[in-house]
Amino acid sequence: MPSLRYGLFLAILLLPVALLADSQRAITNILQQTEPPEGIVFEIITADSEGLSWALPLARSYIEQLREQFPALPIAVVSHGQEQFALQTGKSDQQPAVHKQVQSLTGGDIPVYVCGTYAGWRGLSDEDFPDYVNVAAAGPAQVNDYVSLGYTRVLIRQRPH
Repeated sequence: MPSLRYGLFLAILLLPVALLADSQRAITNILQQTEPPEGIVFEIITADSEGLSWALPLARSYIEQLREQFPALPIAVVSHGQEQFALQTGKSDQQPAVHKQVQSLTGGDIPVYVCGTYAGWRGLSDEDFPDYVNVAAAGPAQVNDYVSLGYTRVLIRQRPH
C-alpha cells in the first residue's frame, strides 16, 4: 500500500509538467506533418483566475509556429475554466493585457470563445463580455463542434515552468 501512495503522490506532482508537455508535444507532432490539419482548436481550461495571462501567450507562441509552416491554417480558441472570467467587459481595466491579446487574436481571424453555461452559473450573460469575445452555449460543446469539423484539439491546462 505505501508504494501505491507514493505512486499517486508522484503522479500528482508530475501532472502539471505532463500536461504542458502534452500541448508542446501536440504542436511538435503537427509541425512534423507535411499536410496541415483541417484546423486547430486550443482548449484553455484552468482553475486559475489569472490563467489567460500565461495561457494566451503560450497559445500565441504555438499559433506563430503553426502559421509559419501552415499560413492559412484555421485556428480557434475556447476558454472554459476559471480563467474565462478575466474576459468580462468589467474586467478590461484590471486585465488590459489579456483583453488586448484577445483583440489581437480576433483581429487576426482567430475566434475566441468563453463558456456561456459556466458564465450563467455566475449570473453572467453574453452582454457581460465584449463584442470581440464569442459566448458559446457550452465551451466543451464548442470544442467538440470544431473537432467534428476535423480540427485538432490542443489542450492548455497548466502554466509553463
